Amino acid sequence: MSRLILVVDDETSILESLSGALKDEGYRVVTASSGRAGIDLIRADRPDVVILDIWMPSQDGLETLKQIKAEWPDQLVIMMSGHGNIETAVRATKLGAFDFVEKPLSLERILVLLQNMAGVQDLARENQALRKQVHKSHTLVGTSPAMNQIQDLIRRVAPTTGSVLITGENGTGKEVVAHSIHSLSQRYNKPFVEVNCAAIPEELIESELFGHEKGSFTGATQLRRGKFDLAHGGTLFLDEIGDMSLKTQAKILRILQEQKFERVGGAQTIAVDVRIVAATNKDLKAEIHKGGFREDLFYRLNVIPFVIPPLRDRKDDIPLLAEHFLKDSVAAHGRKLREFSPEATQVLMAYPWPGNVRELKNLIERLVILTAESEEGQLILAAHILGHLKDDSWSFKLEEPASESHEDGAETGGRNLRDARQEFERDFILKTLKEHDWNISKTAQILGIERSHLHRKIKSYGIET
Repeated sequence: MSRLILVVDDETSILESLSGALKDEGYRVVTASSGRAGIDLIRADRPDVVILDIWMPSQDGLETLKQIKAEWPDQLVIMMSGHGNIETAVRATKLGAFDFVEKPLSLERILVLLQNMAGVQDLARENQALRKQVHKSHTLVGTSPAMNQIQDLIRRVAPTTGSVLITGENGTGKEVVAHSIHSLSQRYNKPFVEVNCAAIPEELIESELFGHEKGSFTGATQLRRGKFDLAHGGTLFLDEIGDMSLKTQAKILRILQEQKFERVGGAQTIAVDVRIVAATNKDLKAEIHKGGFREDLFYRLNVIPFVIPPLRDRKDDIPLLAEHFLKDSVAAHGRKLREFSPEATQVLMAYPWPGNVRELKNLIERLVILTAESEEGQLILAAHILGHLKDDSWSFKLEEPASESHEDGAETGGRNLRDARQEFERDFILKTLKEHDWNISKTAQILGIERSHLHRKIKSYGIET
């Protein structure tokens, strides 16, 4: 659909000539002869662009522009006037006008402006979509008491400016908490800049954080802004801060105290407004005792502490997380929507998840990609999951319905992972073979394995075909 342009002017000749010319160029055009009428049209059918005259009786264009920006801050407006001067143009721009044109109007200039504004709108929509995508990918999932406490603390802490220290094992979601704090803060529309302190070589960490001047060292061919500079007005996330050297820690402490720094090789002091959110999987108090972390920096960062529990301590969240990652992976890889069988959920709940939420997410994505989708159903079975778990040290007991019993009447005893995996795999292969009339090729296709590989499994499990 072509873009909608609203032209507001008290001169009928301007309305007729400009609207006619724009329609010839493929635009849809509506007109209004006063500022109040223009406001009514914006409410009725939000236009892409408003072309607004300044000098009008009753309510002039600048007053109308104020009202437009108060109600619709992102509305694009071009101001026009036959009595233009620099002062008026500057005032219109400060009030939020995209540009200012003088009468008599140049159609070429108007068309160029409309083209530029289309690019601005497309960029704004793309930016908004990316923000939503980032927000979705950093959503906290869980209803366990521990997660409810963390979410409540985020809501209370986010609007403040206090420094935050997030601790927890690898993969527990420390980065997700940091993003959530930023997105709910007053800095949400400012940069969120991440630094992995463990991934940057010691000789480059200062340049990475503070930037450097041209010629400050070999290879510094131009001025480079550092992470503190880039995060001005927003949030700087220092991940794995426990791996930062004592020398760099001292400089970080100074910035936190003074809110200013110098680039490497520079003498100019640069003031910044940055909120620090730090994270680590180390016990910083133990590091302080060993001399590997500054005590004064710890207390500077630990204004608001967050302790993220491991996944094994909040197992009630596992089914919700698994469903969340399943939907995301299915959408990302263009697969059909699937669901977990009750037995599969039992396996997920029983596994200790040493890699925490990150391990669960990776497993679900692997299952979506590698597990064949049968024609009869879209279930992810326990055998699928057991086939991808690598830790054989834990024992697994499948809880069966009370109405079902074993032939010998005994309860299922504890089994290690290897035994459970083999039992599930044998039963699953046997079931799939029966469903497809013992067709080896079809069964191999459904299982997502080579025909020769299936033959070997049938032989090893003693399945009679």
